[in-house]
Amino acid sequence: MEIMSKLAGRIALVTGASQGIGRACALRLASDGACVALAARNQEKLAGVVAEITAAGGTAHAFELDLGSEDSIKNCAKSVTAKFGKVEILINNGGITRDILAMRMKRKDWDDVISTNLTGAFLMTQAVMMSMVKARWGRIINITSVVGEAGQAGQANYAASKAGLIGMTKSLARELASRTITVNAVAPGYIETAMTAVLTEDQRTAMTQFIPLQRAGTDHDVAAAVAFLASEDAAYITGHTLDVNGGMYMG
Repeated sequence: MEIMSKLAGRIALVTGASQGIGRACALRLASDGACVALAARNQEKLAGVVAEITAAGGTAHAFELDLGSEDSIKNCAKSVTAKFGKVEILINNGGITRDILAMRMKRKDWDDVISTNLTGAFLMTQAVMMSMVKARWGRIINITSVVGEAGQAGQANYAASKAGLIGMTKSLARELASRTITVNAVAPGYIETAMTAVLTEDQRTAMTQFIPLQRAGTDHDVAAAVAFLASEDAAYITGHTLDVNGGMYMG
């Protein structure tokens, strides 16, 4: 990982940073010069990401976070602020799935996903936005999903939470624009992560046949989009959902 200076001096907080897209975003932001606060439940995995960043000359620190708990969110935000002084870039990436057909979905399956993916992202944003308002600069980037745009059988709860993030993104973009704070979303499509590694070759082939670019995306593809929206190059972009899906959904 080569350290660049595009985000030098900026403080970034990435939720769900222990693996997959969150880890890739943390590594990319650190390589662009940001000091990165990594937040997730799995402290062992977070420590590994911190080690990767520091070994490359970057700055990172791990924080415990359960997005299903309001107290945990508030404590995490306070700890990050105490350590770094402020949060300038927030990547709301953390989330869970409880996939099952709606007819069989338990109320808890619905509540857990909405509470973690949507309410958790809102509460984390609310907890750190004041430092951005005071500084009159900030970047809030919400990781949504292609299923929040197109829907998916067996994922009514997950799709609803991700669609909600898009609506939240647009509303906050309007509220915070006067303080030079941009709020955008990134909507990944089929991305190769630990969650998709269990798929068979036939399943992967079936998935990719619906992708015009004929391949699955990578976590690096998503991280590149996030890094762009976090940079000064995206200063005039707000309230936007950037699709990173190889063309599988063109809304």
